[in-house]
Amino acid sequence: MVLFAVIVAGIGVLLALMGLEHGNELELPAPTGHFAVGRSTYAWVNEAATDELAPASGAKREVVVWIWYPAEAGSGSAAEYLPAAWQEPLARSSGVLMTRFLTHDLSKVRVHARSDAAVSGEERSYPVALLRAGGAALTTDFTILAEDLASHGYVVVGFDAPYRSVVTVFPDGRVALRSAAGDIEQAAPAEMANVANRLLPMWTGDARFVVDGLERLNMIDARFRGRLALDKLGFFGHSFGGATALQFCHDDTRCKVGIDLDGEPFGSVVKESTKQPFLILLSDHGNWNAPEPRQVMSDLRSIYDRLPEGRMMLYLRGANHFTFSDQILVKSQYLMGLLQHLQKGSLERRRGLRIVTDYVHTFFDVHLKGGSAEALEGLRREYPEAREIPR
Repeated sequence: MVLFAVIVAGIGVLLALMGLEHGNELELPAPTGHFAVGRSTYAWVNEAATDELAPASGAKREVVVWIWYPAEAGSGSAAEYLPAAWQEPLARSSGVLMTRFLTHDLSKVRVHARSDAAVSGEERSYPVALLRAGGAALTTDFTILAEDLASHGYVVVGFDAPYRSVVTVFPDGRVALRSAAGDIEQAAPAEMANVANRLLPMWTGDARFVVDGLERLNMIDARFRGRLALDKLGFFGHSFGGATALQFCHDDTRCKVGIDLDGEPFGSVVKESTKQPFLILLSDHGNWNAPEPRQVMSDLRSIYDRLPEGRMMLYLRGANHFTFSDQILVKSQYLMGLLQHLQKGSLERRRGLRIVTDYVHTFFDVHLKGGSAEALEGLRREYPEAREIPR
């Protein structure tokens, strides 16, 4: 009885601490490049494609597109981390425990981008990097990566899709939640590959539509007309977004380089690989010879061994799946600390994010801007946590 009371009291204290933490302001790490950062959003309808996951038959596919870009300093207004219109639907979907205790108050998360700022005139046009979040994540969960990359002179284009993303809120107020059929994270292990291979063409199809939309934007949009160097297009994604990057680059020659952040691959790219240089950057799976990581690594090596010159495949010692996104900071530090303890992770959270952002912009610099490959070797010396994966 005494032990039970102690446990209940401990849980109460922990929830109280999480509640206090929830209300604290959180400023995300500052971008490391010299450009100020702007952010704009668009909602696009793909009239040529029907959404197989929509509850209404014949509904067209839609996307909400988030664009971070090099901006004129001082222009625009302060951006919200997640717009207020998205916060309440996300809270309803996530539940009280996740929203009020396990996650910071998103209205108090401070970013560095400015809404609808003018595009910087320092360069005539800027390389473009597609961004795809994985599974339950939203595009804005990768704000740190997006802002940092934009500050180094890239237009970063992420997108959320109804019934695939956990929640999508449109400018007209419509809200679409992820459907059960679109939820890869709830698939039984034995069905994971089948579900992933059914969903993957939808995700890559959305990506193709977004690139098509960027080509139109580059011709007609007042802000971005002529500013998108679409001949220098990269794609980076996390988790199932990383799988999407691999398959998209296999399918679409407009992709020149890609980055898979801790994503298990699916689709035809596993057997056929792809022709673009790729960085594959993984979390620490501990025992790489255990059955699950061994199978994932077999599929990744099937791709990696046939990639062209310029490829890299590393893991971050002490990192977990959250290390690559804002979630490592936005989720409760008590929760993240427990996760690190259970996974025997040792990588300090902000250092982990810094390693990821540096690798992402440097890899793109080498392959989209003609930067020296020595810069990547310099990162290996600066960050010894980035290691070769044992065979």
